[in-house]
Amino acid sequence: MYIRHPRILILTAGYGEGHLQVSRALEHSFRANYVKDVEIIDLMKEAHPIINSVSSKLYQMSTFSSQFGFDYYGWSYYATRDNNPVGSVNRYLNALGKRKIQEMIEDSRPDAIINTFPFGAVTEMGRDFSIPTSTVITDYTLHSRWIHPDTDKYYVATEDLKDQLIRYQGAAPESVSVTGIPVRSTFYEGSIASFPIQMESRPIKNSVLIMAASFTIFHHIVELVRTLLEKGNCEIALVCGRHEKMILKLSSLFTDQPDVRIFGYVEHMPELMAGSSCIVTKAGGITLTEAVVSGLPVFIYKPFGGQERENALYFTNNGLAEIAYEARELGEQICTFLKEPAVSDQIRNRMASLCKGEAAELIVKDILTTLQDKRSLNKTTQFVAHK
Repeated sequence: MYIRHPRILILTAGYGEGHLQVSRALEHSFRANYVKDVEIIDLMKEAHPIINSVSSKLYQMSTFSSQFGFDYYGWSYYATRDNNPVGSVNRYLNALGKRKIQEMIEDSRPDAIINTFPFGAVTEMGRDFSIPTSTVITDYTLHSRWIHPDTDKYYVATEDLKDQLIRYQGAAPESVSVTGIPVRSTFYEGSIASFPIQMESRPIKNSVLIMAASFTIFHHIVELVRTLLEKGNCEIALVCGRHEKMILKLSSLFTDQPDVRIFGYVEHMPELMAGSSCIVTKAGGITLTEAVVSGLPVFIYKPFGGQERENALYFTNNGLAEIAYEARELGEQICTFLKEPAVSDQIRNRMASLCKGEAAELIVKDILTTLQDKRSLNKTTQFVAHK
């Protein structure tokens, strides 16, 4: 039995949706385990709203500027990737939000703190207040910002990441658990896909799922779709998110194409993935994990510098994905893949070997067990001292 009514604080940041999605998956799993007192806080937004606003906009703009050779985010990522985790640069970055964290801890007195974004100050405060702190690394690659010697537990996506933490960063083997990256529980449910809906009069076709919003140049999407229609003998689902102009333009261009379906923002992504033969997407850690859990081969187009490029390279090096830098090349890769079902089976088998179970559930149960062990140890210590 776990400790009753623990208070859990999950700290995240709004640089993209991935960190928040991981936080919500963890919150959902805690509540499924009858832990009601769970709070998610965007630490950068709360502690430094102006810095957060400016840096968030710069992060968003970097995806467009990189198309013109000005990849300042990628440059900063690689310039700091191998920094000393306790060196001067990381010490400065770790100081961000330190005062706010102290206020939060003193106000709520959490039993455990979880980072889904690299906040070194959190682990320092956890040490000072004797609160166990853990970090969920949300990518398939390691950066110095994720590492801090006061971290009690790391939860990582792969055995390779665990080996890096142990071999190069001196982490104790017991302080690193390979759980995978948390995604929504619905991806594990194996629900029947609502896409594609096959017409009885037409032969069954492969289905290509394209995350259209991950393309920064519109005509690249159009070129890809036309290549697939010409050579792929497949159905195509274009997910545009909340990009209304993109939805209207694509609907107008392909209005006479029954094999092209266009979606805006969708809640039923697990079903779309389950019914597809492959996915074209950016190389964010969360989307890649959703594909792995769904057993869905991945095609990555022009990955941005930084963790996306490193994620993409990890996936290609391990036979889980392909990268393309031209729309026509991407279309040709997909068409070749669709003609070789044995390749798809091989990729799905490799993906299955990466899955350790439902990541959020594994992390939550491990944290609750740690809290229970800590409570039992404290009781034993108090009993011995009393005697």
